[in-house]
Amino acid sequence: MIGSIKGTVGYLGPDFCLIETAGGVGYRVFMPAAHLAQLALGAQVMVHTHTAVREDAILLYGFLSQEYYNLFELLLGVSGVGPKMALGILSAIKPDAFYLAVQSRDVKTLTKMPGIGKKTAERMLLELKDKVGAATGEVGSDFGESVAAGGSGAVAEAMEALASLGYSNSEIMPVLKQIPDADKLSGEEVLRQALKLFAKR
Repeated sequence: MIGSIKGTVGYLGPDFCLIETAGGVGYRVFMPAAHLAQLALGAQVMVHTHTAVREDAILLYGFLSQEYYNLFELLLGVSGVGPKMALGILSAIKPDAFYLAVQSRDVKTLTKMPGIGKKTAERMLLELKDKVGAATGEVGSDFGESVAAGGSGAVAEAMEALASLGYSNSEIMPVLKQIPDADKLSGEEVLRQALKLFAKR
């Protein structure tokens, strides 16, 4: 399996680039849109790669960072998620935002991504809930786990109120983490402080 490729960008396509190595071999590598946007013709590049073997083709998927590669591999472990869908997810959301959506059970955010319906999103949450903490230390914080599990009654009340105002869980969670001792305050106080923080954004 090809673990990484280093070479010169010889061509940029809508969802892939051609990387020409020093040995004269050109590799077509499919990449997330945000990563392709960072490349330029003639630039030197090194990408972490995943090799997908099909009956009719051998395809390479590449990533400029280990973080994106790790999430891609994690997504491939979900039932019904193939390389194409995983790449679409990584083109639509950053890894830290994805991990947060999984931890906070944010089906709304997941279903906004290409190819992800409600059933797929729910299956993704079920299969990844125990793996996300190992993938990122930040998401595995005690406060995050507490809120994801329902948190205190006050925090849950504030989350429900914020959700009714149109905020998604992946927007709410980072704000709640900024409130000192949020799980010890009243729901009204948590909501008041959260709205103040949203207003500053």
